[in-house]
Amino acid sequence: MNQIYHFKVNQISGKEVSLNEYKGKVLLLVNVASKCGLTPQYEGLEKLYQLYQDKGLVVLGFPANEFLAQEPGTNEDIQQFCTMNFGVQFPMFQKIVVKGEGQHPLYSFLTETKPEATLKEGSTLMPRLKEKGLLTGKPNDIKWNFEKFLINREGGISDRFSPDIDPMDPVIVKAVEKALNQV
Repeated sequence: MNQIYHFKVNQISGKEVSLNEYKGKVLLLVNVASKCGLTPQYEGLEKLYQLYQDKGLVVLGFPANEFLAQEPGTNEDIQQFCTMNFGVQFPMFQKIVVKGEGQHPLYSFLTETKPEATLKEGSTLMPRLKEKGLLTGKPNDIKWNFEKFLINREGGISDRFSPDIDPMDPVIVKAVEKALNQV
């Protein structure tokens, strides 16, 4: 099956939901963290969500603590941080494992189905991570916080974006608009 709709996840409040509830929507799934240099991307994620939610975009935030323990808080801490600091209104989910032992089945599916991310032109993130010995695991693994997966209205993965591509970067905005315009 090449769709994400059969996966179940827990909202940050604890309620289990099926991704089937988002059928027909364009989704942007992002593994997030509160204590990362990329954390200000919450602002861009919320802006993107506000701009396109009426057309069918839903941003889904998945806190993860696999990268230098940059998401140490409880689900309640994370919710409060996101709301107070960035006014996040898009759906947030409970902390999950996105890489390595205990990886959530959703992220196993995402990384196996779309093994490579679109890289930011001229980016130094990947060379810096490699230099510091932080690019570990399988080649298709999530590389860092704020990696993004764009899911089309049929539940298939349209694109995968490297962590350092800002949500409001034209590369992502164009891909979202294209996905929203496909019926």
